Amino acid sequence: MSALQTLAAENAVSGNVNAVGYGLAAIGPGIGVGIIFGNGTQALARQPEAAGLIRTNQIMGFAFCEALALIGIVMGFVFK
Repeated sequence: MSALQTLAAENAVSGNVNAVGYGLAAIGPGIGVGIIFGNGTQALARQPEAAGLIRTNQIMGFAFCEALALIGIVMGFVFK
């Protein structure tokens, strides 16, 4: 029996798997937030008169990305 099977059989790995899963689930929203605000800054520099619409779209995109991160953390508790 390998060391990984021994740890899994003793249920010693279960807490760490949730932490790793959330870390992987947070990568996508983190990249998404960076893209949203980076492109929003470029859009504001190109068309400052559309600042209200751009800012509204940025906030909506940020909220959707953060919802994905929250879903990722909840899944760790759901599938425990």
